[in-house]
Amino acid sequence: MRQKLKKTSKVTELIIKHIKDNLKSYIIVSLILLIGIILGVFFVNNMNDSQSEELKTYITNFINSIKQGYTINNIELFKKSMGNNLLFTFLMWFIGSTVIGIPIVFGIVAFRGFCLGYTISSSIAVLGTGKGILFFVVTILLQNLIFIPCMLALAVSGIKLYKSIMKDKRKENIKIEVFRHTAFSLLMLAFLLLSSLIETYVSTNLLLLCIQYL
Repeated sequence: MRQKLKKTSKVTELIIKHIKDNLKSYIIVSLILLIGIILGVFFVNNMNDSQSEELKTYITNFINSIKQGYTINNIELFKKSMGNNLLFTFLMWFIGSTVIGIPIVFGIVAFRGFCLGYTISSSIAVLGTGKGILFFVVTILLQNLIFIPCMLALAVSGIKLYKSIMKDKRKENIKIEVFRHTAFSLLMLAFLLLSSLIETYVSTNLLLLCIQYL
Protein backbone atom coordinates (compact mmCIF):
# COMPACT_ATOMS: atom_id res chain seq x y z
CA MET A 1 0.00 0.00 0.00
CA ARG A 2 2.79 2.40 0.91
CA GLN A 3 4.64 1.55 -2.32
CA LYS A 4 1.53 2.35 -4.35
CA LEU A 5 1.14 5.65 -2.53
CA LYS A 6 4.81 6.48 -3.18
CA LYS A 7 4.42 5.68 -6.88
CA THR A 8 1.27 7.80 -7.08
CA SER A 9 3.08 10.61 -5.30
CA LYS A 10 6.02 10.41 -7.74
CA VAL A 11 3.71 10.47 -10.74
CA THR A 12 1.88 13.49 -9.29
CA GLU A 13 5.21 15.25 -8.69
CA LEU A 14 6.30 14.54 -12.28
CA ILE A 15 3.03 15.91 -13.65
CA ILE A 16 3.28 19.06 -11.53
CA LYS A 17 6.92 19.56 -12.56
CA HIS A 18 6.02 19.06 -16.23
CA ILE A 19 3.26 21.68 -16.01
CA LYS A 20 5.49 24.16 -14.13
CA ASP A 21 8.33 23.73 -16.65
CA ASN A 22 5.93 24.34 -19.56
CA LEU A 23 3.46 26.68 -17.87
CA LYS A 24 3.68 29.38 -20.55
CA SER A 25 2.93 26.86 -23.31
CA TYR A 26 -0.01 25.43 -21.36
CA ILE A 27 -1.44 28.92 -20.89
CA ILE A 28 -1.12 29.62 -24.62
CA VAL A 29 -2.85 26.41 -25.77
CA SER A 30 -5.52 26.79 -23.07
CA LEU A 31 -6.31 30.30 -24.34
CA ILE A 32 -6.51 28.97 -27.90
CA LEU A 33 -8.92 26.26 -26.71
CA LEU A 34 -11.00 28.91 -24.92
CA ILE A 35 -11.13 31.07 -28.06
CA GLY A 36 -12.35 28.02 -30.01
CA ILE A 37 -15.08 27.37 -27.41
CA ILE A 38 -16.22 31.01 -27.56
CA LEU A 39 -16.35 30.88 -31.37
CA GLY A 40 -18.44 27.70 -31.20
CA VAL A 41 -20.94 29.36 -28.85
CA PHE A 42 -20.99 32.50 -31.00
CA PHE A 43 -21.65 30.43 -34.13
CA VAL A 44 -24.69 28.69 -32.60
CA ASN A 45 -26.08 31.95 -31.22
CA ASN A 46 -25.91 33.52 -34.68
CA MET A 47 -27.37 30.71 -36.78
CA ASN A 48 -30.29 31.52 -39.08
CA ASP A 49 -33.72 29.98 -38.65
CA SER A 50 -33.07 27.19 -41.15
CA GLN A 51 -29.85 26.11 -39.44
CA SER A 52 -31.49 26.28 -36.00
CA GLU A 53 -34.36 24.08 -37.19
CA GLU A 54 -31.94 21.49 -38.63
CA LEU A 55 -30.01 21.43 -35.35
CA LYS A 56 -33.20 21.05 -33.33
CA THR A 57 -34.39 18.20 -35.58
CA TYR A 58 -31.07 16.37 -35.30
CA ILE A 59 -30.89 16.51 -31.49
CA THR A 60 -34.55 15.71 -30.88
CA ASN A 61 -34.46 12.78 -33.34
CA PHE A 62 -31.38 11.40 -31.57
CA ILE A 63 -33.01 11.64 -28.14
CA ASN A 64 -36.30 10.16 -29.40
CA SER A 65 -34.50 7.22 -31.00
CA ILE A 66 -32.88 6.40 -27.64
CA LYS A 67 -36.24 6.73 -25.85
CA GLN A 68 -37.80 4.36 -28.38
CA GLY A 69 -35.26 1.63 -27.60
CA TYR A 70 -32.46 2.25 -30.10
CA THR A 71 -29.68 -0.19 -29.24
CA ILE A 72 -26.18 1.26 -28.92
CA ASN A 73 -23.51 -1.12 -30.20
CA ASN A 74 -20.81 -0.61 -27.56
CA ILE A 75 -18.17 -2.59 -29.43
CA GLU A 76 -18.61 -0.58 -32.62
CA LEU A 77 -18.74 2.65 -30.65
CA PHE A 78 -15.51 1.77 -28.84
CA LYS A 79 -13.77 0.87 -32.12
CA LYS A 80 -14.85 4.16 -33.66
CA SER A 81 -13.87 6.20 -30.59
CA MET A 82 -10.50 4.51 -30.27
CA GLY A 83 -9.87 4.85 -34.00
CA ASN A 84 -10.59 8.58 -33.79
CA ASN A 85 -8.31 8.99 -30.77
CA LEU A 86 -5.55 6.97 -32.44
CA LEU A 87 -5.77 9.12 -35.55
CA PHE A 88 -5.88 12.28 -33.44
CA THR A 89 -2.79 11.28 -31.45
CA PHE A 90 -0.90 10.37 -34.63
CA LEU A 91 -1.74 13.72 -36.23
CA MET A 92 -0.70 15.66 -33.13
CA TRP A 93 2.53 13.63 -32.89
CA PHE A 94 3.36 13.87 -36.59
CA ILE A 95 2.54 17.55 -37.04
CA GLY A 96 4.32 18.41 -33.77
CA SER A 97 7.37 16.44 -34.95
CA THR A 98 7.65 18.49 -38.15
CA VAL A 99 8.48 21.60 -36.05
CA ILE A 100 6.98 23.95 -38.67
CA GLY A 101 3.58 22.40 -37.99
CA ILE A 102 3.03 24.14 -34.64
CA PRO A 103 0.49 26.62 -36.14
CA ILE A 104 -1.48 23.60 -37.40
CA VAL A 105 -1.40 22.14 -33.88
CA PHE A 106 -2.87 25.42 -32.61
CA GLY A 107 -5.52 25.18 -35.31
CA ILE A 108 -6.48 21.65 -34.21
CA VAL A 109 -6.80 22.78 -30.58
CA ALA A 110 -8.96 25.74 -31.65
CA PHE A 111 -11.15 23.47 -33.79
CA ARG A 112 -11.72 21.01 -30.94
CA GLY A 113 -12.60 23.96 -28.74
CA PHE A 114 -15.04 25.16 -31.40
CA CYS A 115 -16.69 21.71 -31.49
CA LEU A 116 -16.98 21.70 -27.71
CA GLY A 117 -18.48 25.19 -27.59
CA TYR A 118 -20.84 24.31 -30.45
CA THR A 119 -22.04 21.18 -28.66
CA ILE A 120 -22.63 22.91 -25.33
CA SER A 121 -24.42 25.87 -26.89
CA SER A 122 -26.55 23.80 -29.27
CA SER A 123 -27.63 21.45 -26.46
CA ILE A 124 -28.79 24.39 -24.35
CA ALA A 125 -30.38 26.16 -27.33
CA VAL A 126 -32.47 23.11 -28.24
CA LEU A 127 -33.24 21.56 -24.84
CA GLY A 128 -33.11 24.57 -22.53
CA THR A 129 -30.52 25.30 -19.85
CA GLY A 130 -31.29 22.47 -17.42
CA LYS A 131 -31.83 19.65 -19.91
CA GLY A 132 -29.08 20.98 -22.19
CA ILE A 133 -26.50 20.88 -19.42
CA LEU A 134 -27.67 17.40 -18.38
CA PHE A 135 -27.38 16.19 -21.99
CA PHE A 136 -23.87 17.59 -22.25
CA VAL A 137 -22.78 16.10 -18.93
CA VAL A 138 -24.00 12.56 -19.63
CA THR A 139 -22.88 12.40 -23.27
CA ILE A 140 -19.68 14.41 -23.60
CA LEU A 141 -18.28 15.82 -20.36
CA LEU A 142 -16.75 12.74 -18.71
CA GLN A 143 -14.54 11.59 -21.59
CA ASN A 144 -13.50 15.18 -22.24
CA LEU A 145 -12.17 15.49 -18.69
CA ILE A 146 -9.45 13.17 -19.96
CA PHE A 147 -9.38 14.08 -23.65
CA ILE A 148 -8.87 17.83 -23.22
CA PRO A 149 -5.85 17.61 -20.85
CA CYS A 150 -4.31 14.99 -23.17
CA MET A 151 -4.86 17.22 -26.19
CA LEU A 152 -3.27 20.20 -24.43
CA ALA A 153 -0.36 18.02 -23.29
CA LEU A 154 0.22 16.75 -26.85
CA ALA A 155 0.21 20.33 -28.15
CA VAL A 156 2.67 21.42 -25.44
CA SER A 157 4.91 18.44 -26.24
CA GLY A 158 5.11 19.62 -29.83
CA ILE A 159 5.95 23.16 -28.70
CA LYS A 160 8.60 21.80 -26.34
CA LEU A 161 10.14 19.81 -29.21
CA TYR A 162 10.22 22.93 -31.36
CA LYS A 163 11.93 25.01 -28.64
CA SER A 164 14.48 22.28 -27.90
CA ILE A 165 15.44 21.89 -31.56
CA MET A 166 15.72 25.66 -32.02
CA LYS A 167 18.12 25.82 -29.08
CA ASP A 168 20.24 22.87 -30.16
CA LYS A 169 20.07 21.77 -33.81
CA ARG A 170 22.58 18.94 -33.46
CA LYS A 171 21.40 15.68 -35.00
CA GLU A 172 21.87 13.81 -31.70
CA ASN A 173 19.73 16.29 -29.79
CA ILE A 174 16.98 16.17 -32.43
CA LYS A 175 16.85 12.35 -32.16
CA ILE A 176 16.57 12.52 -28.37
CA GLU A 177 13.84 15.17 -28.42
CA VAL A 178 11.82 13.35 -31.09
CA PHE A 179 12.09 10.17 -29.02
CA ARG A 180 10.83 12.02 -25.93
CA HIS A 181 7.97 13.52 -27.94
CA THR A 182 7.07 10.06 -29.28
CA ALA A 183 7.18 8.41 -25.85
CA PHE A 184 5.05 11.18 -24.37
CA SER A 185 2.54 10.86 -27.22
CA LEU A 186 2.24 7.12 -26.58
CA LEU A 187 1.58 7.84 -22.91
CA MET A 188 -1.20 10.27 -23.88
CA LEU A 189 -2.62 7.62 -26.22
CA ALA A 190 -2.93 5.27 -23.26
CA PHE A 191 -4.99 7.90 -21.42
CA LEU A 192 -7.09 8.44 -24.53
CA LEU A 193 -7.84 4.72 -24.51
CA LEU A 194 -9.33 5.28 -21.06
CA SER A 195 -11.29 8.21 -22.50
CA SER A 196 -12.74 5.89 -25.17
CA LEU A 197 -13.71 3.34 -22.52
CA ILE A 198 -15.50 6.02 -20.51
CA GLU A 199 -17.29 7.31 -23.61
CA THR A 200 -18.41 3.80 -24.56
CA TYR A 201 -19.34 2.20 -21.25
CA VAL A 202 -19.95 5.07 -18.82
CA SER A 203 -21.42 7.93 -20.85
CA THR A 204 -23.74 5.67 -22.85
CA ASN A 205 -25.11 4.05 -19.69
CA LEU A 206 -25.57 7.46 -18.07
CA LEU A 207 -27.47 8.59 -21.16
CA LEU A 208 -29.77 5.57 -20.91
CA LEU A 209 -30.37 6.27 -17.21
CA CYS A 210 -31.09 9.96 -17.75
CA ILE A 211 -32.89 9.81 -21.12
CA GLN A 212 -36.32 10.05 -19.45
CA TYR A 213 -35.37 13.50 -18.10
CA LEU A 214 -34.45 14.90 -21.51
